[in-house]
Amino acid sequence: MRPPSATLTEQELEIMKIVWQLDSATVRDVYEKLLERRKIAYTTVMTMMKILEHKGHLRRQAQERAFVYRPARPKNQVIQGMVREFIQRVFNGAAEPLVVHLVEDKHLSEDELTQIARMIRRKP
Repeated sequence: MRPPSATLTEQELEIMKIVWQLDSATVRDVYEKLLERRKIAYTTVMTMMKILEHKGHLRRQAQERAFVYRPARPKNQVIQGMVREFIQRVFNGAAEPLVVHLVEDKHLSEDELTQIARMIRRKP
């Protein structure tokens, strides 16, 4: 049995972004934020948040008449894990081909390239 994936599905990531933004949220809070963007069932949000809790991405605590969910890990830590897993899966653990791909496909602006070069020069 392989270890659980650090990568979140598109829908899971969308929910996590809302919870990170709010710092803590009920299912209703997340449901209402999602409704601003698209139609979704309340029960779908509830199920997805239970799955995220089961996977260890959310923690819940009973508060009055609802559960309040909080992120189990900071956003940057989760994204870092997702990027690491992507690089491992797609580029066999080497980050250089990813950067080359982004530069060659012109996904990075001149400003972004300048910032990256500056960050590389500062790296000890």
